[in-house]
Amino acid sequence: MIDEVSENMDSQEPVTCRLEFSSQSALYTQCLGRCLGELLHGGELLLLDGQLGTGKTTFTQGLARGMNISAVVNSPTFTLLKEYRRETSGQASPSAGDAQALYHFDLYRLDEPEEMIDLGFEEYFYSSGVCVVEWADRATKFWPAERLYIHLTSLDEVKRDLLFVATGSRYCELLRRFQKKMYATVSP
Repeated sequence: MIDEVSENMDSQEPVTCRLEFSSQSALYTQCLGRCLGELLHGGELLLLDGQLGTGKTTFTQGLARGMNISAVVNSPTFTLLKEYRRETSGQASPSAGDAQALYHFDLYRLDEPEEMIDLGFEEYFYSSGVCVVEWADRATKFWPAERLYIHLTSLDEVKRDLLFVATGSRYCELLRRFQKKMYATVSP
């Protein structure tokens, strides 16, 4: 069940909701990503964090599939950013513009968070594309107040815990829809 952390409408603090899943395999971690990806419309910011090998890229691969992206998705560790386009009827849809894009960032190699601004990344975070940022904890002060944060924890070689923390009413609603979708999904 979704845990509503803050619901005070009089407060300046945005609503925060939490949801946790346990994954028993890389395939299920991809399934979680795929189901979330099917719910995205563009303009979302997903911040992933966790130690090396916890499944951030595996989750993003599923997310891309859910967004109808057929390209091979791999970690942008050395390029810092990879861009993928959604497919419609087997062809990329250039007329759909930015909303059809998945921007996959990896901040692992950044020495200072300010480098994101120097590289022009900030523009992407406010675009109509979907932004997924691995190693998001390296730049916490730059994230907008509303976002979906996903923390992955390795329990053993294949098992993972995924904690989803939605900040803002838009992301809490996304998390509610995701929860309903996951409970309706029987297998990866």
